[in-house]
Amino acid sequence: MASKKNKARSARDLNPRKFKKKTSVLVIDKVEYIDYKDVDLLGRFMSDRAKIKNRRVAGNTLQQQREIANAVKVAREMALLPYAKRVASTRTGGRGRDGGRDGGRDGGREGGRDRETSLSDSVDSTVNDAVNDDELIDDVESIDEAIETEEA
Repeated sequence: MASKKNKARSARDLNPRKFKKKTSVLVIDKVEYIDYKDVDLLGRFMSDRAKIKNRRVAGNTLQQQREIANAVKVAREMALLPYAKRVASTRTGGRGRDGGRDGGRDGGREGGRDRETSLSDSVDSTVNDAVNDDELIDDVESIDEAIETEEA
């Protein structure tokens, strides 16, 4: 007699709760052909970082998922869709990539700051420098006016 450990279990046995399978957008909209030029439709199957959503999340069948993936790949090749989107996020604190060690993989950057943080800091400093330059120009103009009034 076989023991209970050796019996193959189905997915239903592992999860006794009933769940409703998600219906695909393609079924709801009655889409018969997935065209790579239909960027709006393909965009519904992509995440905010331009990754293709998986079957479970999108609710597609295997064949639909293959067609969507191929259409997205062709649209990316034709430059209709991006390969990746940059998400602007700044990390604060934390140990960074090198785990808080000095002289690690972060290229000598201090505090483990990531590239986005250092770029935003440099942009902020450039803007502040531009504002300070405008103030200096105003100061120079006021000095020139004062010199002209003294000469007159």
